[in-house]
Amino acid sequence: MPVLDGRRIWLVGIGGAGLSAYALLARAWGAEVAGWDRNETPYLAAVREAGIDVTISPEPEAPAGWEVFVSSAYPGVPGRPRAELLAELVASREAIVVAGAHGKTTTAAMIAFALRATGRDPSWIVGGEVAQLGANAGAGEGWLVVEGDESDRSVFALRPRVAVVTNVDLDHHSEFGSKAEVEDLFECWLEDVPEIVRGWDLDPLDAELAVPGEHNRRNAASAVAAVELIGVPRAEAVEALASFQGVGRRFEFVGSAAGVDVYDDYAHNPQKLRAAVATARRQSSGRVLVLFQPHLYSRTLHSAAQLGRELAAADVVVVTDVYPARERPLEGVTGKLVVDALCDARPGFVPGWAPELGDAARFLVKRARPGDLVLTVGAGDVDRAARAILEQLEQS
Repeated sequence: MPVLDGRRIWLVGIGGAGLSAYALLARAWGAEVAGWDRNETPYLAAVREAGIDVTISPEPEAPAGWEVFVSSAYPGVPGRPRAELLAELVASREAIVVAGAHGKTTTAAMIAFALRATGRDPSWIVGGEVAQLGANAGAGEGWLVVEGDESDRSVFALRPRVAVVTNVDLDHHSEFGSKAEVEDLFECWLEDVPEIVRGWDLDPLDAELAVPGEHNRRNAASAVAAVELIGVPRAEAVEALASFQGVGRRFEFVGSAAGVDVYDDYAHNPQKLRAAVATARRQSSGRVLVLFQPHLYSRTLHSAAQLGRELAAADVVVVTDVYPARERPLEGVTGKLVVDALCDARPGFVPGWAPELGDAARFLVKRARPGDLVLTVGAGDVDRAARAILEQLEQS
């Protein structure tokens, strides 16, 4: 009998990277699934293709007789937290859970890809679009690979056979008071996990990869270590990962026009931003032009100085206003904090301050020249600017 046979599950926030994946796996494992979101998202195409009914409206109205699970993006809606559903899914199958401040999406995708490429038929839940896997979730007969999330502490409710922690950092300032608190929580969680991979204990994978950057060699090292723990020979895993082409919005090539290459990246904290700009530097012999959209008011307040320092490594920079996601505005917190920090970090440098994405895109197009690399960066909707930049370059 399928794991969730006879269950009726209604998901609030079904269009998000997480709940859309839960929806696909729950449907494949026998549940009747439906859900609601306020806006259309790219993830909903696969959800609808799976036969899952989706309601788009200003506010959710849960049907009677259904179990309601709620995304952390909608904390005021009645229902059970989405963490409880994920904990059920992890408990029902031998599982590998990947967590950490940086690299967890790519590492989880690498593990799922390697298991599938080596004939292990995994199930997976990954918080990003992985073209080579077909969707951000899939149902096989083998191990379940899950990307965990510490932003709402949901990862600490999971009980996998194998845990991979890529790194630990203070990335969610509205949830945690210090890096030490995050470290303590992870160590307490790991006490109950039989097999553990700590990414910081590993050397970067010394092998040819299709995805660029030192950070991806570190992700690959964690992925190889994890699959080795469940019986995959190292040589098989390394060979499989050589053809892994990455996750959507992780230094993703958008296109080229007028001699300018356009890339998009999900980086939203200082460490990820540093990796993205460094990768752009290695990728291009020309200038690096960056459009950065800060993500979350709390993160911008606490990390503006670090973000400014990382952006100082680019040749041209424009910063937009903050993408709020689940947060309410904080007085005095705008993207201008990052602009000011950048000016402090690099005296004499003149960055752009364009609160609206459209204006920021035009700012870079006017300054781009053949041989440049344009990089749009952020965890909000900045990928719209990448496409706009490419279209404007094509028309220039």
